[in-house]
Amino acid sequence: MGVLKTLWHKLGSPRWFYDMSRSWSMIFGILAVLLLGAGTLWGLAYAPADYQQGNSFRIMYLHVPTALVAQSSYLMMGIAGVVLLVWRMKLADVLAAAIVPIGFSMTLIALFTGAIWGKPTWGTWWVWDARTTSMLVLLFLFIGVGALRDAITNLETAGRACAVLAIVGMINIPIIKYSVDWWLTLHQTSSFSLVEAPTMPSSMWAPLLLNVLGMYCFLGAVLTSAVRTGILKREQNTAWVNEVVEQELA
Repeated sequence: MGVLKTLWHKLGSPRWFYDMSRSWSMIFGILAVLLLGAGTLWGLAYAPADYQQGNSFRIMYLHVPTALVAQSSYLMMGIAGVVLLVWRMKLADVLAAAIVPIGFSMTLIALFTGAIWGKPTWGTWWVWDARTTSMLVLLFLFIGVGALRDAITNLETAGRACAVLAIVGMINIPIIKYSVDWWLTLHQTSSFSLVEAPTMPSSMWAPLLLNVLGMYCFLGAVLTSAVRTGILKREQNTAWVNEVVEQELA
């Protein structure tokens, strides 16, 4: 408990995080390239065609990872909002602000690839079923949080307002997750489950797992870089930032 408490206090220091995360983007980036490269090649070139959907199912190797990362991004933003409101941790607000464009992009890609998948599978680009509609709501939530932050000039006020909106919007995450179980939908059930064995053969499921892990590593790389940039902007008038800039320019 003492170690966790010490780590928690250190996270309150933007400088400590900036120093600790120097190599994170590179590490996550390399892992993302390796995992996504292997998973995509395996899924597109070597995985067998689906017995019902044929080769159109291969869009899931992009659709599923981006959909999972989009939901995780919003969940992270909501948790960061709780941390900001309760502990007033500046790093939490920097993290929440950095997540918005990433989560928005992932949600947009998930919706677009879902439409591509839906046309040959359902015979239409879009259906207003529970899963697709709740994902569209997620996109609007990202837009709303980003617009709210841009509309308020005071950083502290903007951070608190966005934190409240992000926390309220977290109710949509379980709706997305369990929508295919709670309502009758055209959307297929979840591809991953922690309590059930995969319904696909390993030759189809394994590359999907690689791409999911790779997409999370991509999130780690991009988010770390964005947070570090956000820290420099927030702390630009402090002595330690001037020191860092001088060292990097030297």
